[in-house]
Amino acid sequence: MEPPGPGAPSTPGPGSGRDSVQVPDDHDFQSFRAECEAGEGWVLSYSKAGLGVWVQAGEPERALHKIKCRMECADVAAETLYDVLHDTDYRRKWDTNVIETFDIARLTVNADVGYYSWRCPKPLKNRDVITLRSWLPMGPDYIIMNYSVKHPKYPPRKDLVRAVSIQTGYLIQSTGGRSCTITYLAQVDPKGSLPRWVVNKSSQFLAPKAMKKMYKAGVKYPSWKEKHRPHFKPWLHPEQSPLPSLPLSALAVQHADSLENIDESGLAEGREERGGEGRAAEGSDEDSVN
Repeated sequence: MEPPGPGAPSTPGPGSGRDSVQVPDDHDFQSFRAECEAGEGWVLSYSKAGLGVWVQAGEPERALHKIKCRMECADVAAETLYDVLHDTDYRRKWDTNVIETFDIARLTVNADVGYYSWRCPKPLKNRDVITLRSWLPMGPDYIIMNYSVKHPKYPPRKDLVRAVSIQTGYLIQSTGGRSCTITYLAQVDPKGSLPRWVVNKSSQFLAPKAMKKMYKAGVKYPSWKEKHRPHFKPWLHPEQSPLPSLPLSALAVQHADSLENIDESGLAEGREERGGEGRAAEGSDEDSVN
């Protein structure tokens, strides 16, 4: 797996240090792309069969919450993977980590607000997030990115830990008519002092597994979509969107320091989580999408 180019060092994203909610502009998208392509400050932690995972080292006493994954997709077109990542109905089929996901409201023709909750490795608490998501086709390439916001109707829940996406997203780059490369960049505050085993597991097992599942979902998406509202793609055709409009003034930036911090640093990895990981990494990627 080729490393990212030398590029530029990491720069703050659209959700960093911002006091008001704004829809990302062209500069924000270009900055996100530059960070996806940058190599400085990133350390390769996993590389196998066209899939690489890089981590960015922080302070020694802190768990690492910034990760970059890149995968070569030999037989999935860039526009297909772009559709997969947008299609909430389809995500419920292939994303086995999802607890609940739905779109809340439309902000502009290329931005909305949505909810996503997911399962975390036992014995950690499950997480959820409210994000402002925006997207932009850039010639043959595509970017989808998000950052956390507060919505008055969706406050933090008692049964979940509200995480904060500082900047998370995807860069999909076409490498041919039916091939592409996807880079996933995540800078997330999970609101907890995570134990080191979670950090290691994320970079060595969970992230590669998730990327492989995404790739297989891309392979199966065209046939699935033919049977499920094949012409319904509001991310391409904004006039199809059934979402209510929402003014930016109804939202606020979700700052991590305003949420309860959950200390999970002392939690030990469960025996069932350690056992059979090799089998799980292979077997669970074969989940069918009907």
